[in-house]
Amino acid sequence: MISFLFIVNRAFSSASSTVMAQAATGPRPLVLCGPSGSGKSTLLKRLFAEFPDTFGFSVSHTTRRPREGEEHGIHYYFVDRDVMEQAIANDEFIETAEFTGNMYGTSKEAVREIQNQGRVCILDIEQKGVEQIKKTDLNPILIFNNPPTIDELERRLRKRNTETEETLAKRLNAAQVEIEYGLTPGNFHKIIHNVDIDVAYEEFRNFVVEELKKQEAMGVRFN
Repeated sequence: MISFLFIVNRAFSSASSTVMAQAATGPRPLVLCGPSGSGKSTLLKRLFAEFPDTFGFSVSHTTRRPREGEEHGIHYYFVDRDVMEQAIANDEFIETAEFTGNMYGTSKEAVREIQNQGRVCILDIEQKGVEQIKKTDLNPILIFNNPPTIDELERRLRKRNTETEETLAKRLNAAQVEIEYGLTPGNFHKIIHNVDIDVAYEEFRNFVVEELKKQEAMGVRFN
């Protein structure tokens, strides 16, 4: 019969290994998911302004053409489709998605680069990306940013004047699916109901700070 002491020792050893592994790999990535227009950018801008040395964005890859003012290696890594498809085949990406005929993705190297700097890597990704990153060993913190209503989301997107009726319809349809996924219990560690931006940021900020304190207690070092 396996003794109670043996079981306790095994459990303690497993927990210790988890703590050591987390400390060695650096801060856990922070995933913020939510429909376009839900207020994610505002939350992140405030977080970066308050903690300028704690967080960092990984630079994503895309097959689309650069827009005016965008620079390779700063806004995106702009690559050809065949190059990106080969990298995906080589298991170099954490998550990938395709939207309006263009591929987007986050490479493992891009996230590790931020972690090695002792900073929390911020990942602004959609549902499929969340499902993919859950299968990795990165152990991300998952937060869903829920917009007030679909009508309000449509109003915000129209206000940008960057969408055609066709692309707007696609974004709103995608938002319905994303919201359903985001509000399903167990898919995220935290759901922010972004009705009032000041209240939403305070809730977002406090949750993130508490998570970082837990990691510090585990021996994770931040910049």
